Amino acid sequence: MRLPFATYSVVEKTRLVLVLACVVHFAMGAAVGLSVDEAHYALYARHLALSYFDHPPLVGWIQWPLVALDAPTALLRLLPELLWLGTALLVARIAQHLPAADPQAPAAQNAALWAVLALALAPLLHVLGIGLLPDTLLMFFTAALMRLTQLLMADDGLEHTGRWVALGLLLGLAGLSKYTAIFFALALGLCLLAAHGLRVLRCAGLWLAIAIALLLVSPVAVWNYQNHWISFTYQAKHGAGGQWQALEVLRFAVVQLLVFGPLMLWAGLGLRRGAHGVQGFLRLFFVLPFGVMALLSGGGTSLPHWTAPAWVALAPFAGWGLARTAQRTQAWGVRALAWLQALACIAVLGLMASAGVPFTHGTTGHGDAAQPSNPFADVHGWDEAGARALRLASAHGLHSVAVQNWTLASRIGWYARPLPVHVLEDRFDQFDLWAGDLPVGADTLLVDWSQLTYEVPLGAHGFANCQLLESPPVQRLGVPVAQFQFYACHGWAGDPQPRLRGAS
Repeated sequence: MRLPFATYSVVEKTRLVLVLACVVHFAMGAAVGLSVDEAHYALYARHLALSYFDHPPLVGWIQWPLVALDAPTALLRLLPELLWLGTALLVARIAQHLPAADPQAPAAQNAALWAVLALALAPLLHVLGIGLLPDTLLMFFTAALMRLTQLLMADDGLEHTGRWVALGLLLGLAGLSKYTAIFFALALGLCLLAAHGLRVLRCAGLWLAIAIALLLVSPVAVWNYQNHWISFTYQAKHGAGGQWQALEVLRFAVVQLLVFGPLMLWAGLGLRRGAHGVQGFLRLFFVLPFGVMALLSGGGTSLPHWTAPAWVALAPFAGWGLARTAQRTQAWGVRALAWLQALACIAVLGLMASAGVPFTHGTTGHGDAAQPSNPFADVHGWDEAGARALRLASAHGLHSVAVQNWTLASRIGWYARPLPVHVLEDRFDQFDLWAGDLPVGADTLLVDWSQLTYEVPLGAHGFANCQLLESPPVQRLGVPVAQFQFYACHGWAGDPQPRLRGAS
């Protein structure tokens, strides 16, 4: 007996995959709280500016209407879900138009289905489809730029003014999303040179597109000029990292394979068979950014999700390689691998939703052998902690919240809004621009979290005194997974030296 799925047309299968992915994203978005990065960028929307310390502004601007309306988390997460869906649809369209054949032909339709599957079965891309990060935006704009590049590479591609206007808008919006958009702009330029030669430089539309893009990204330059170029300086130092080591590059490659899935490796076959003529140059949308990220990883600074837009660019080629393999006798291997990646996605999302239950053994995670840290506790309990912080601050006459590590600031800052958040460490970041240092002699509500717990700062490098007010546990499915501690602290000394609990 054949499964119902087997009776669907290729187009129906593609639509079903997209619907199932969106349902999962919506359910997960409603089930878990904001991650550290999500909360940070949501705070962008509460502090509208031309740009920000660590990223360009679009990730905050796009959320502003919903944040201004105090929309719930589930509604905020419709934005990344829609961007993920748009990205997947564009990837399917790119795959259909890679060959010189009819995009409605069965081979092209199968390639589109497999391209969407390669995207939908990459575990990390689901995380970016649930939470709005700059990379979520850049994934969409990368796919849109790649599709527009296909159109511009056609023989008559340079003659359409509307396409050049669209190019300027997409380049500008990509630049407002993340600084690494420059690599995709470079890939686009090389593709156009490959297709049309130097005559593209004589096209008025190109210079119109560049002018539009520069106008759109000008707020970033203006903000950096007003703030002594701190964002550019920070990104340059952050990207450089430490001493370069080949072992770090190897570790980076292994992590990339795990979080994006081996199905993407079939792009090698797709590049040989699915892209004809100048369309093969579209591989630069993957090669350039991924190569730079791999090089930076040698300094230990390249994070796994930074390459997500590059993998999106590779997915159409993977679709062609997978579609061709699926027609052969070894199709069972590809299908088995697809099921394994699907199970990996389900496992990762399930652990996120349950905070690692039943594998947490009821510990609240203090980072030691007895209570190891729980990576899945990160998105649970912060909403309740924020509400508790508001109540305790009001009851004790405290007008701010303080944490001892910047990674703790965004979530308590979001859920305890509008209380200002001070970060008690000697490190300049966005919170210094928003709230500044805690004034000497000031009182505050100090918040500590068991997954990254610090000694209570007292004396010359802390407060005159701190009183523990409450120490509530965070539970998921009836199992403790973390714990918060709230202190009423008075008389800040102004010389921070945070010390992790248990550190020698």
